[in-house]
Amino acid sequence: MLQLCAVSIDNADAVRLNAELQQEYRIRYGGEDTTPIDPTQFDAPYGLFVVGYVDGAAVGCGGWRARDGGEDPELWPGDAEIKRMYVGAAHRGRGYARAILAELERTAAASGRLRAVLESGTHQPESVALYRSSGYEPIPAFGHYRDSPNSLFFGKPLIAATGPATGATRNGGRSSTTTHR
Repeated sequence: MLQLCAVSIDNADAVRLNAELQQEYRIRYGGEDTTPIDPTQFDAPYGLFVVGYVDGAAVGCGGWRARDGGEDPELWPGDAEIKRMYVGAAHRGRGYARAILAELERTAAASGRLRAVLESGTHQPESVALYRSSGYEPIPAFGHYRDSPNSLFFGKPLIAATGPATGATRNGGRSSTTTHR
């Protein structure tokens, strides 16, 4: 069972998973993702970063950060950019990425975000399939990789949940309430 925990992006498990993700990018693209990231962008209420645990082992991660246009004409007020989605190779095919993505969408909507946006790549067919099957549609290029021929850009409207919120919460270094089978 996957347990999602809200953590700081500089939490040791998040750092390790992000290093694995960067290695994946080196293999697939010949270099790392060089998108500028400020760790505070993932702090509530303008962002969130989660790590997924199975039997106490960190197996995947992802986050969102508020992007309100201004700096980029293709981004709109109320956008939440999904970043650093990753599930370790030994844990793929079990629905963990879908569960992480759903939690990011849910928490972004609960924070008042109106649309989820993301950039993926032509050498990540499994990621693209996940996003498309989750309701994401192509949008105009934005951000750091707007001119990259290997980049694909997607967006999805978010609907705020009604009723009491459940899911990952931040309480010190690591906390959680969401589990997925």
